[in-house]
Amino acid sequence: MRIQLNGEPFELDDGASIADLIARLDLSGRRLAVELNLEIVPRSQHAATILSDGDRVEVVHAIGGG
Repeated sequence: MRIQLNGEPFELDDGASIADLIARLDLSGRRLAVELNLEIVPRSQHAATILSDGDRVEVVHAIGGG
């Protein structure tokens, strides 16, 4: 399937979850926020949220500072 990831086309296997996407991007364990079709997806829902063809996903890294 094809999704939009941070505004760019991205190919994923059918039935992939947000957790699968994060693992594929090698971002597991990092502080980040995920938005799916303009809705924030809580970290606790990443494994249960299955992506569909045409979904728009934004992944934002949390950066500390002060």
